[in-house]
Amino acid sequence: MSLLIPLYVHPAEDPDAWHRLIARAARTYAVVLNPASGPGDAPDPAFASAARALRSAGARLLGYVDTDYGMRDAERITAEALRHQEWYGVDGCFLDRTTAGRDGLADCRRLVRSLRRAGVSPVVLNPGVHPDPGYARLADLTVTFEGHWSSYVSAFTRPSWAARLAPERICHLVYGVPGPLVPLAVRTARERGAGVCGPVTGEPPNPWAGLTPALVEADR
Repeated sequence: MSLLIPLYVHPAEDPDAWHRLIARAARTYAVVLNPASGPGDAPDPAFASAARALRSAGARLLGYVDTDYGMRDAERITAEALRHQEWYGVDGCFLDRTTAGRDGLADCRRLVRSLRRAGVSPVVLNPGVHPDPGYARLADLTVTFEGHWSSYVSAFTRPSWAARLAPERICHLVYGVPGPLVPLAVRTARERGAGVCGPVTGEPPNPWAGLTPALVEADR
């Protein structure tokens, strides 16, 4: 099982979490960098330093960009992805809050093609639900579930097309997982066809402010 790590806390605020992540960076699918709900307006030296350390430790880096469910201009999204590359040396991008319906697929396809032409790779799409299957064909990785552990346990369903997709193309991001149940969350993701997951114990408004205990479990 590979771990996708969105760690949305400033390195100066929780340096220990970043140090622990850097020490285990090679075990991750990728780390999502999110200095300011995107790259921000100027480079952040603390994030730049953390990014260099993560790259040296063998991590793949993704720059966070919000698409606002298709409401943001595609050129601005591409520009932000390229700022992530210039300032933090990321490999690809994590496109958050993407559309999921067929009506948004053509615009998303144009956006992904534009990003790939600019050298942004891999491209991860996060609709947070099972989208139209065309989205999964566009992306290197698609987040088909983002939500609370209680919903993951009680309300998760998987369409037939997702069951046929290679596990390494699917990711589940689950928050609010009780600490002792984090290993169960990893096993559950695997059983549900997700080869990449990110279980965290945090709760809204920012469940991704803490590092997943699953990284520590990998040491045992």
